[in-house]
Amino acid sequence: MIQITIYKNSSDNYIGFKSLGHAGYADSGHDIVCAAVSVLVINTVNSIEEFTEDKIEIKTDEKKGLIEFRFTEHISERATLLMNSLELGLQGIEQDYNDGYIRIQIKEV
Repeated sequence: MIQITIYKNSSDNYIGFKSLGHAGYADSGHDIVCAAVSVLVINTVNSIEEFTEDKIEIKTDEKKGLIEFRFTEHISERATLLMNSLELGLQGIEQDYNDGYIRIQIKEV
């Protein structure tokens, strides 16, 4: 199962997110749930790096299926929009494949 935790502060601003695990929907290389989540997550990270000036930190571990992403300073409007898009896309996958392949949690930190 892919476990997604989206971190927000008490003002409902994004702090970052963590994606951990593999969906287990199909064999490696044929898992459409894993592929969909990967595309959304990686595109969001790349878009924030390319289209904003936001300062970020990223940790990855491909074997574990881990991506930890954090904003190190106040988040911009552009990055907020990109994070809203990520959250919307992930929730759509969770609704479509709700048989224990992905779980999303919003956590206040």
